[in-house]
Amino acid sequence: MEWDQLPVWKRAVIKVGSALIAPDGKGCKTRRLLPIARFISENMEQGREIILVSSGAVAAGMSGLDKDFSKRRSIPEKQALAAIGQSLLMTAWGRLFDCPCAQILLTHDDLQNRKRFVNAKNTLNELIRLKTLPIINENDSVAVEELKVGDNDNLAAHVAVLAEADLLLILSDIDGLFDANPHQNPEARLIPVVEQIDSSIYALASGTHRAIATGGMTTKIQAAEKATHRGIDTVIANGSKGETLEALLTGECRGTLFKRTSSPMAAKKHWMLHALPCSGRIVIDQGAVEALREKGASLLPSGILECHGDFRHGDAVEIIACSSNGNETVARGLTQYGSDLLEKIKGRKSSEIADILGFVYADVVIHRGDMILYDYVA
Repeated sequence: MEWDQLPVWKRAVIKVGSALIAPDGKGCKTRRLLPIARFISENMEQGREIILVSSGAVAAGMSGLDKDFSKRRSIPEKQALAAIGQSLLMTAWGRLFDCPCAQILLTHDDLQNRKRFVNAKNTLNELIRLKTLPIINENDSVAVEELKVGDNDNLAAHVAVLAEADLLLILSDIDGLFDANPHQNPEARLIPVVEQIDSSIYALASGTHRAIATGGMTTKIQAAEKATHRGIDTVIANGSKGETLEALLTGECRGTLFKRTSSPMAAKKHWMLHALPCSGRIVIDQGAVEALREKGASLLPSGILECHGDFRHGDAVEIIACSSNGNETVARGLTQYGSDLLEKIKGRKSSEIADILGFVYADVVIHRGDMILYDYVA
């Protein structure tokens, strides 16, 4: 088969499924993790940024507890096993990397809640800046609904959107999306590229064939749909094959590539403009307006004249230009500071924030990546 080239990428979210971490359901197996860890390390050495979303906590927690690994587990059982297995899973990954690893446990609510979303984004960016590998898992010990559907595939897509990744790579024990179920039909053929996800693509999916797993091809397609609609190319590939990982490292896409349908910025504009209610207004001076419009700058406290409304860290606010011609709405963005704190630092330099507040969320009030200039909205 002639393989397509992997799109050029700088930051990727890599999701590793339970089938790779615990192929027999009896705890983490280093033989499967080592090639993936080497793949991640080599990409990081090339200057790429990686965020790992890892399943396997339930499987890790089952190790040594009983001998019946095949039966389906109740939700409370899975939650207890996940609580036991989280530290075991981190230990298994951590010993394979030379760089520090950081565990982050999330639920979908953490990603949908505005303040938690901003906090998670800031944490991820800082961890990457520190050359640390973030390892994310669903908080299975408390997330009932998410655990029911085994949503680490969809969680990985949410994380990819959160992190503004270029690529979502879903590694499993299957080569990609087939035109029939390869476990039932030996004539099934791999689909190398999916241009658009529609009902015909979902019709090709089937549930998982493993008792320990809680996902399947359906959740992988759901994840691909979420990511591609946010401008993120998505690949489903076989992480158990060393040749597949080697090919991916050189840019050869041995798997199924789901092509992105829009750019991340366009998706973010849609989310910020239509999904987030406006909680207040910030009035800025002309110098700040010019910096935002002409230089693509972030909003600094020094350019703020007034703030109106009761808003908090992570809320969406309107940015208003104050001029002799009247007020003009310039932009909308996610604020790093609530209205009470902003009243104290408005008009002041970023270097003064720590002295005034005693701490610093960020040197900017609204980062340019969390802002939409209305001039550019169609």
